[in-house]
Amino acid sequence: MQWLSEKVQRLAVGMVLLGSLGMMVSMVICVADVAGTNFFQWPVPGTLEITESTMVLIVFGALAYTQAKRGHIRVELLHGYMSPRIKSFMDAVTHLLAFVFFVLLGWQSISELSYSWEMREATMGTIRFPLYPARLLLTAGTALLIAQLALDVISDLGRMWRGEGPLQMHEPADVAKVS
Repeated sequence: MQWLSEKVQRLAVGMVLLGSLGMMVSMVICVADVAGTNFFQWPVPGTLEITESTMVLIVFGALAYTQAKRGHIRVELLHGYMSPRIKSFMDAVTHLLAFVFFVLLGWQSISELSYSWEMREATMGTIRFPLYPARLLLTAGTALLIAQLALDVISDLGRMWRGEGPLQMHEPADVAKVS
């Protein structure tokens, strides 16, 4: 289990780094587009299409890493008044619901990726960019998040069984104790 957790963590870090690269590319192109439009009356063709595709990478590339660090936003109205075992149970239920949601999203993203690949779907801008790379990144980011959520559900259930409280935000998930 620890081996799988480490592999998911490494892939998540790789996706975050790829997303960071995509953000830098998007920023450079947007700055060039604004400068070209305002100073030279020549916008950079394809800025919108590149920015749309990199947004998918930025968002879905960081989901698994953020989940591993327990960095997603959560509202703790009743959480502070519960016992450690109940807190772990609530986390397990939350992660299980997120798991189900993202499994459905991943299933549909595979369908959309297949459709986009078969028809060679592309944007309708001045420069036609293929859409399947962005759909592939969406599917990969979702699959990585599904793996991380599965590990978190197992970890939460293990802590609940032992009567321990949930991991605090930004602590690395310790899956080794479960097995």
